[in-house]
Amino acid sequence: MARDPRYDILFEPLQIGPVITPNRFYQVPHCSGLGYRDPTANAWLRGIKAEGGWGVVCTEQAEIHHTSDITPFIELRIWDDQDIPMLARMADKIHEHDALAGIELAYNGLNGPNFYGREVPLAPSALPVFSFTYDPVSAKTMDLEDIRNLRRWHRAAARRGQQAGFDIVYVYAGHALGFFHHFLSRRYNFRSDCYGGSLENRVRLLKEIIIDTKETVGDTCAVPCRFSLSELIGSAGIEQAEAEDMVGLLAELPDLWDFCLAGWENDSQTSRFSEEGFQDQFRDGVRELTTRPIVGVGRYTSPDRMASLIRNGQLDLIGCARPSIADPFLPAKVERGDIDDIRECIGCNICVSGDFTMSPIRCTQNPTMGEEWRRGWHPEFIRRRESDKPVLIVGAGPAGLEASQALGKRGYEVTLAEKTRELGGRVARECRLPGLAAWGRVRDYRIQQISRLDNVEYFLESDLDADFVLEFECPRIAIATGSRWRRDGIGRQWTTPVPIGIDAELLTPDDIMNSQLPDGRTVLVWDDDHYYMAGVIAELLRQHDYAVHYVTPAAEASSWTKHTMEQHEIQKRLLLLGVRIHTNLNVHSIERDNVVLSCMFTGSKECLAADATVLVTSRRPVNDLFHALNARCREWADAGIESVEVLGDAEAPATIAHAVYAGRKYAEELDAPSRGDAVPFKRELTGLAPLD
Repeated sequence: MARDPRYDILFEPLQIGPVITPNRFYQVPHCSGLGYRDPTANAWLRGIKAEGGWGVVCTEQAEIHHTSDITPFIELRIWDDQDIPMLARMADKIHEHDALAGIELAYNGLNGPNFYGREVPLAPSALPVFSFTYDPVSAKTMDLEDIRNLRRWHRAAARRGQQAGFDIVYVYAGHALGFFHHFLSRRYNFRSDCYGGSLENRVRLLKEIIIDTKETVGDTCAVPCRFSLSELIGSAGIEQAEAEDMVGLLAELPDLWDFCLAGWENDSQTSRFSEEGFQDQFRDGVRELTTRPIVGVGRYTSPDRMASLIRNGQLDLIGCARPSIADPFLPAKVERGDIDDIRECIGCNICVSGDFTMSPIRCTQNPTMGEEWRRGWHPEFIRRRESDKPVLIVGAGPAGLEASQALGKRGYEVTLAEKTRELGGRVARECRLPGLAAWGRVRDYRIQQISRLDNVEYFLESDLDADFVLEFECPRIAIATGSRWRRDGIGRQWTTPVPIGIDAELLTPDDIMNSQLPDGRTVLVWDDDHYYMAGVIAELLRQHDYAVHYVTPAAEASSWTKHTMEQHEIQKRLLLLGVRIHTNLNVHSIERDNVVLSCMFTGSKECLAADATVLVTSRRPVNDLFHALNARCREWADAGIESVEVLGDAEAPATIAHAVYAGRKYAEELDAPSRGDAVPFKRELTGLAPLD
């Protein structure tokens, strides 16, 4: 296939200051959870994107100085010359595929509690640090000497970025995370000197830093400015009109404008709360303010949308973070005309959770993300089969579908058996819940890939038992039969069944997803899962005009979604819908027309009237077939069976991303030599410093 001429505009080169990008696909800076701890894994991650056709590939933020320490988050550091080799490895991997390498220099200021270096944080005004965890640390007001020092530190970091081989050296004033944003915003900047008060004064430091950086890197590197067009809090923060005035003052100074929103949770909204291109409206007024190239984001996955944005002049470069994670080869697929092969981002923000949990990035759609160097996995290529032995996969949920398509691409004959009338398992059910429609892309992409493979066939309404599997005589069996929500209340708070009256009306998320709604009109949703499920169940019940009480032992609804930066949106939506949220409460017992709750701190009890209870606690693996086959392992040899393995939720319920990863892992490791007790992935260890 060849590239559709409609997309030619996406492959035109563009001058950015002294450098030229080969196309309009621009991977904006994004975190990876790898940072300074896993530099080679980080380098390979970025290099794969360059291989996939991204014309510009940027790092995550790189802290420019030890007084800008964002611990516990694991980002990059460019504190001194010791960091240059680590960063150079990343730039080199990007350059191997002729992409431009960009580094985002960052001084965190109010966002950096300095837990590692134990330095006093610096800020435009003395305020508590604005971290994600309410750290009991305050920043001091910078004096003019501090500001002079900061300019010197930034010049030194820019020089190191240039020495490491980067083509693009950022000045970061975005997301309310960049220190320069704090000078720009009236809610952080209370100064009365030349760096505070008027708009011109608040812009002064950013202007000086951009000039400093351009003078430092000369004509070898482009200098973009990442800049927030709104804080989405009205007059309390930077509003769009004021942001446009600031852009007007700096119009031609940077080599490129990278526009975003503040804070990060606004910039990287989940698909549950925003559509593709949700940021377009904020850029309507900036095109006329500057002739410099503009890059912007909006979780773009449609090449038609991308080409339209370039054609109508709103953007010069298509900025992507999450779509480049879901499919590092998105540009290459547009180039060769394989649009249907794009692995579209579902906007779940499981990638963001890696940063918040200080762990390597993962992706629901792309299980190879973060494993490119550690395990040698590639998002597009997988080694050929090493035997002619076929595989039977039982269960067509996310684990079974991923294993089937990956094994099919390796060349194995694969039979996929699904008990129900549709493929997709939990994804097929969950994507029908409020706000989760985009999650269906997990199923759709894999079905599309399987449909192209002659060596993979699937059968619906095939409820296999041990007798059938033994008679099928397939050498390799993978059980991916998923899980069911528990009906007894066992979870984190209760490790034994909850006392439940014999006539109490009880439902689980499985019942709700099977279109079974409560008979009673007042429903208590008990959330001991703490991810998204209880919230979407409560939302669905309100859509059907139930009175809903949401009860959780946590301090807020859907507590774990802080890691996906949507907890505040979930709680807001539930409250606006009229859901009554009860926090810090445990379920003590459930009766026919009421639930007894107990305070998590004092144990004091209260009674809440409810006609029905939906238990969202934990899930039980559906692994009866796996255990039945293992119980008959003496019959395996006669049936030609060599291995029976259990995958994904059928082994241990977790996220959809975990299930997809499990399917890929099975496919990658089939017929691979055993590593025994060896660590199954590569890692880097810190070298010991001299004792003296």
